[in-house]
Amino acid sequence: MDGPIDGNQLEEFVAENLDRYGETQGVLPDRLDEFGTLYREQGHLTREQLYEIAYESSTRSAYHVERNPGDRCREVTENARRVDGDFSTIQLLTGLYGFKAPTASCVLAALDPDRHAVVDTRVWASLERLGYLEGPKESFDADDYVTMIDPIRDIAAETGYTAAEVGYALFAYDIEVRDGTLH
Repeated sequence: MDGPIDGNQLEEFVAENLDRYGETQGVLPDRLDEFGTLYREQGHLTREQLYEIAYESSTRSAYHVERNPGDRCREVTENARRVDGDFSTIQLLTGLYGFKAPTASCVLAALDPDRHAVVDTRVWASLERLGYLEGPKESFDADDYVTMIDPIRDIAAETGYTAAEVGYALFAYDIEVRDGTLH
């Protein structure tokens, strides 16, 4: 399924690939939901909670989170809830050690799965394959997050799924159709 697809096909695409997501080794949606509940209740996330999110996203680099002072983690995550604009919010979170845009997107997806999704190379590749983006991408910054989240929200609006669910489906789709290695 390369190139743009119509509304009915798009809904089927998301449903089918969302079902496949559980077979991947992607971030566990239930875990992100737990962190989102904590984040909304507390108004912030602790360094320990951020470490757990980072570990879910990228076990190899999670240890960097421990370099953040606890009060900075609280301050940044409190402020991230108040900031308007996707670019500013993701840029703020990436100021923490251990939080490049893909890991920071986990925090946003936990906080507001209706508007945000976990993004990475696989999600970009799927959006490219479907005709929403052009050119391959191997690393991401705040601007790239904004570039990806707009078509993800468009797909969510058209299909009735949340942005987070669309992100999970795009991740699973890349695993299903990719030939060869990721990088």
